[in-house]
Amino acid sequence: MELAIFFYYISSALGGRNIILLENNKYKYLKPLSTFQFTQAFFIQDVLEVAPQLPGKKIVRIINGERKEYIITEVEAYSGTGDLACHASKGRTKRTEIMFHEGGHIYMYLIYGMYWMLNFVTGPKDIPQAVLIRSLGGVKGPGRVSRELSLDGSFYGEKIYDSSKIWIEEGLKSPEIHTAPRIGVDYAGEYWSKVPWRFYIDA
Repeated sequence: MELAIFFYYISSALGGRNIILLENNKYKYLKPLSTFQFTQAFFIQDVLEVAPQLPGKKIVRIINGERKEYIITEVEAYSGTGDLACHASKGRTKRTEIMFHEGGHIYMYLIYGMYWMLNFVTGPKDIPQAVLIRSLGGVKGPGRVSRELSLDGSFYGEKIYDSSKIWIEEGLKSPEIHTAPRIGVDYAGEYWSKVPWRFYIDA
């Protein structure tokens, strides 16, 4: 009985998630049951609805049974085949396939052969959109974000709304959102390099 009560309080403190006790007093998270985890309904919205809402939200990551939390501070929106800064503008490929799935999946891709980029697919099926997570509190730059969160290509296609490894929860209350052009997309031309689709909060 005392053990059951102990687990109840531990589970409550960790967001209402199921856990089990392993050897050496370590814990393992089971499939999340918490109502705190953002559902697919949030990610199925258009990218320009989702992206401005993400700064100030919390990313929760479970690494070796340990819960880590970070506030999202900067993101960029990429919207479909017409957006020349968006990978999907080059067509449906093996790399971009997951962008054509319905919102709520993770899109990971590698740059310079060493930096993984974390993206959340948004919108309905066959309308390729994604949000790049550029910065977290205390972690500046998308390559550093994935390194801090211990993410790699194995997370490609992970369902952010139904994962026991990584998910989104509410964070700051009503933060002030700033906008600016996206970074490093001059190749997309005059218009697409200047649309204010970078959304951030003061870290």
